[in-house]
Amino acid sequence: MPRTVWLLVAARALNRLGAFSLSFLTVLISDDFGASPTTAGLVSAGFGLATIPSRLVGGRLASRLGRRRTIVTGLVGCAAAQLGIAAAGSLAMAACCALLLGLAFELYEPPSQAIIADTVPAAERVHAYSLLNAALAAGGIGAGLIAAGLGRYDLRWLFVADALTCLICALTLRIALPADHRRPTAADEARLGTPPARPWRDRALLAMFVSGTAFALLAMHVVMALPLTLDRRGYAAADAGLLFTASALTVVAAQPVLRLRRLTALPAHTALALGHLLLAAGLAGYALAPTLPAFLVGTVFWSLGEAVVLGRAISVVADLAPPGAGDRYLAAYGISWGIATTAAPVTATQLLEHTGVAALWLAMAGLGLVLAAGQLLVVEPLIARKVDHPLGHGAATADLPARTAPGVTG
Repeated sequence: MPRTVWLLVAARALNRLGAFSLSFLTVLISDDFGASPTTAGLVSAGFGLATIPSRLVGGRLASRLGRRRTIVTGLVGCAAAQLGIAAAGSLAMAACCALLLGLAFELYEPPSQAIIADTVPAAERVHAYSLLNAALAAGGIGAGLIAAGLGRYDLRWLFVADALTCLICALTLRIALPADHRRPTAADEARLGTPPARPWRDRALLAMFVSGTAFALLAMHVVMALPLTLDRRGYAAADAGLLFTASALTVVAAQPVLRLRRLTALPAHTALALGHLLLAAGLAGYALAPTLPAFLVGTVFWSLGEAVVLGRAISVVADLAPPGAGDRYLAAYGISWGIATTAAPVTATQLLEHTGVAALWLAMAGLGLVLAAGQLLVVEPLIARKVDHPLGHGAATADLPARTAPGVTG
């Protein structure tokens, strides 16, 4: 892997050390300010809603302002908002800071993912994105222990720890990443005769976007609902930190397995369907789990599924993008996480309140099965059609050589 990729991997691992605070935002709102589960869910949903324009702005800023500047701006903004939540003396202040956190939260993702897409050959992109996911998991090992320890003392310290790691990560990348270069403007593209990229007119990307949104919804339900589920089953909500640590260990341990020839040779749609099936199995296990060891087994299964899906999905989207449009394609696809982060706090709290723990997780497992079938029956044919007629869609494909636009930061 190129040096720039390893820098991003190391920085993400460092940043992840304090990044379990969001899992406990609803608990903090409920416990410290006496808010109802519905109100706490709405505050978290406001955070998620703000991440949607954040992701789009991140892609636009990366294209115009520069990738390094965008990454540093996003991390510093996250740190300021996290410290605001930690110091909040009222529900209104905490809600405002959560909204500001959402606006800064996704600025980082499009430029960092696009740097990898433009730096790594197409054949190695799945491995590169899997490494990025493994870095998040590696940092999450320590983060889960921090959450389990600091969370028992005061949940606000989780937000302080997250803010500190954001600032350290911002400083590291500001020093280590290559300087930003001027990127082609719309006028430049018109002068060169390059057709402008229109992600939302690309049916293959739209299919991946719908699938990615459903997958993100499953992942965010784990983040938002697992602490509440443990609380209802008679365990401490902070024990979710231990399960998140187990998840991180699973993802790290799975990396050599993901590099096995038998798995790397699988077509993307087959691998994605397999990942969704593993995810469904783990979430179904949550519905039936009577003890913490049983929750641990479910955690291992859905973590394996997530490890398979994340690297493959982002690589497919990067390959769909035409030259120089990786920021915009990845930003458009990444909105799926903003939608899921908006919806999950509301749907999770409402399902828990009105149907119970088992119904919530069985519904999520069912969605995982639908995703596996949809990947094979709907998404894959649309991508195959684009491979057969790439020029008609104006984008690169997974089976075409990787192309790098002039002026892209390496």
